[in-house]
Amino acid sequence: MNTESYRARLEAEKAELVVSLQTVGRINPANPGDWEPLPQETGRETDPVDQADLIEGYEDNTDIMKDLEVSYNEVHEALGRIDEGAYGICDVCGSPISEERLEANPAASTCMAHAK
Repeated sequence: MNTESYRARLEAEKAELVVSLQTVGRINPANPGDWEPLPQETGRETDPVDQADLIEGYEDNTDIMKDLEVSYNEVHEALGRIDEGAYGICDVCGSPISEERLEANPAASTCMAHAK
């Protein structure tokens, strides 16, 4: 299996995910391996409705960031499997992951029988 084409796709996806993550969050200074959501811009609103809108926006950023972070971690782990020579092997049963599955999702860590 030519893992270099998968590596290139995964690296490109990782870069896109970082850009997307930066729109709703930042790297946690206390834990550089983690992201934290950013609050929406504030003009020091005193109106309770405006404050509620800010909280809702923060919650939206949190939800978006969680999904993006899961994808980022999956891509990061797939790149690690390439480096370790374990790419394309099911984490559950050790069988090869089909080329079709990897083409559809280069970050896949399981064969179709064990797909999440």
